Amino acid sequence: MKKFIVFSLFVSILASCGGGDKGELVGVKGRKWHPEKPYGMTLVPGGAFIMGKSDDDPANMQDAPTKTVTVRSFYMDETEITNAEYRSFVEWVKDSTIRTRLAILADEMGQKPGSGDGIGEFAFDDADPANMSPYDKYMYENYYSIGSDDDPYAGRKLNRKVKLIQDPQKYPDEYYVEVMDSMYLPAAESYNGLRTIDVAKLKFRYTEVDLNEAVKQKGRKGFLKKTEPVEIYPDTTVWIKDFAYSYNEPMHNDYFWHQAYGDYPVVGVTWKQAKAFCAWRTLKKNAYIKTKKGRDLINQFRLPIEAEWEYAARGGIQSATFPWGGPYAHSDRGCFLANFKPNRGDYAADGALYTVEAKSYEANNFNLYNMAGNVSEWTETSYDPGAYEFVSTMNPNVPDRKNQRKVIRGGSWKDVAYNLQNATRDFEYADSARSYIGFRTVQDYMGTKTTGQ
Repeated sequence: MKKFIVFSLFVSILASCGGGDKGELVGVKGRKWHPEKPYGMTLVPGGAFIMGKSDDDPANMQDAPTKTVTVRSFYMDETEITNAEYRSFVEWVKDSTIRTRLAILADEMGQKPGSGDGIGEFAFDDADPANMSPYDKYMYENYYSIGSDDDPYAGRKLNRKVKLIQDPQKYPDEYYVEVMDSMYLPAAESYNGLRTIDVAKLKFRYTEVDLNEAVKQKGRKGFLKKTEPVEIYPDTTVWIKDFAYSYNEPMHNDYFWHQAYGDYPVVGVTWKQAKAFCAWRTLKKNAYIKTKKGRDLINQFRLPIEAEWEYAARGGIQSATFPWGGPYAHSDRGCFLANFKPNRGDYAADGALYTVEAKSYEANNFNLYNMAGNVSEWTETSYDPGAYEFVSTMNPNVPDRKNQRKVIRGGSWKDVAYNLQNATRDFEYADSARSYIGFRTVQDYMGTKTTGQ
């Protein structure tokens, strides 16, 4: 009898598994997938191009010999990341830092949501295990309540449903006052009676996937790498440090935070901070997608590799000197085509003294603005003067993490025309910030067909 039951069960399992496909190999049932162009980005269809100096190299750098390479399709920001866009990153980190401090203090005081109008309302979202699903309760008991070696609160969920209180006169209790006071510089350091946020406390930490290391190690060792906390506020002092014996204090005081410069490219950002921004942008988008049903998570936003940047800058025009195609930095009517230093010390000859709004001048054929001039841009690639001799002809890159010299491209508002050329290479150290270096992000395009996207 038992054998008969087992046999019947086996037959029913086979029937249930193969009933819909008639025994044929039809694959796992899925759904149509259509790419979604990220906001503010343009699709750069992959292809081959001649990378490097196709004309004279007056600086005699000899670090960019011509080489035919192919890059895959990707989305790229139409403009450099602006002050307003980067400020949203800063505000998110500030909000999260305050909420984390409130939640930790509430945890230490034993306060939970619903215990009053005080700091308990900002306790961790998992502070009350009785209201958890079985899955959340298991994860809390086995992981989140334990934390990690370097962070006892790792994995704890912040309560973002409750709005932070900004008016000091409406702070609910002394614990809230204590947390908010800890976020500001000491009163003795206030300027004109105004206390400012201690930006050194605004730090962002994320986990990177190092596939190159995983391949070398032949396993998962070193596959995931948690970064050190990155101070994400731009270094506004670069406007003074970069130019000795120069009066640039107004740019230091106003450029990043004032609304007048909201649409201007962010500067004073290191390569590491640009990478942190990419990780946050990925996190932010995927956090939104998780609230929607039936949508796939996106792949990461990242910095472009050097070959992608040059391919995008050329706009499909082979062997062109500049993104607009011509060999000159001005039009046939004598108008300058980018923001740079066209004459000796005459920074304003092109209509701009410092930077200009990110969407200025004419876009190239890929609808990308300021791929020459305005600000130089960080890339993912490490700088090696002989790289073109040994890198692959498909998606060439130098992912050397130990090499702290990172390629910057495009030239800036303070550079001469040579630095604006598509093939001109330059570098800066990963932990350096400059008043003339910004960045834009890219995202890999999934699939191969790009027509009509």
